[in-house]
Amino acid sequence: MTIAAATKVVHARAPGKINVFLKVGSLLEDGFHEVATAYQAVSLFEDVRAHPADDFSASFSGSIDTSQLPADGSNLAIRAATLLARKAGYRGGVHLEIEKHIPIAGGMGGGSADAAATLLACDSLWGTDLGREALLELAAQLGADVPFAFTGGTAIGTGRGDQLSPALAKGHFQWVLAFAEFGLSTPDVYKELDRHRDRHAQDIFPAEVQPHVDANVLQALRAGDPHMLAEVLHNDLQAPALHLEPELAAIIELGEENGALAGMISGSGPTVAFLVADLDNALELQIALSAARLNVVRATGPVHGARILST
Repeated sequence: MTIAAATKVVHARAPGKINVFLKVGSLLEDGFHEVATAYQAVSLFEDVRAHPADDFSASFSGSIDTSQLPADGSNLAIRAATLLARKAGYRGGVHLEIEKHIPIAGGMGGGSADAAATLLACDSLWGTDLGREALLELAAQLGADVPFAFTGGTAIGTGRGDQLSPALAKGHFQWVLAFAEFGLSTPDVYKELDRHRDRHAQDIFPAEVQPHVDANVLQALRAGDPHMLAEVLHNDLQAPALHLEPELAAIIELGEENGALAGMISGSGPTVAFLVADLDNALELQIALSAARLNVVRATGPVHGARILST
């Protein structure tokens, strides 16, 4: 393999996600949980422009506050670039210019989208040509949501969420997303889930070790029917997220009072995702929630995964 001395700039884009269904298995001895989830990639994107450089660095812009984001080796995008460089034997670096529109620590996989776009951009910039399967293997090493940001569309995730199988989804679903002014730590939400299950051990069924996605979810996605999907939306992390941030319950209630078919916490939160019947309903709900001084955007799904836009 010849690694080109690159002088170009590569622009890649990757989507955020909504977990339309998420079951979390019991706590394992290694401190993790297996999950069963139905991912849908939605039209809220992260843009990464990879510039030739001697070392690894990142800068941020976009429609959200990025002032607290680390720009060192702890940043997931820089970790993606350094992992690819080690795998390919590339001795140079890259400057990542990251334009962010997905809320940070919002439960929509923004950091995972950055990492997926970075893998594609750097592979092109450096001429490493590892191929899709090798890049997916690297994505899985970076985090459970990174492979899905790479593939996009609609998929079932098992294991830690990184073992993906495509799911047929007809048409497009309309979503209205309410962003919180704060983030939630995914590990903290999982810890609260474990505490919740311990507190209510006498009242609830024990969690499965290996959960599965409800067949009704797959049927609703195949039918492309938002009313059917609204009936089966589920997130095991919603209860612990609401325990940590109780005011999110009022946002869900407000959205459902203003025409949403259903509202739920996205992933580990705190973003609230509302499923609506059509574009007209999405516009009406966006106006109503904006009038309540919430930060709201509309999105559709499914959309494509990470791709290169220009070189």
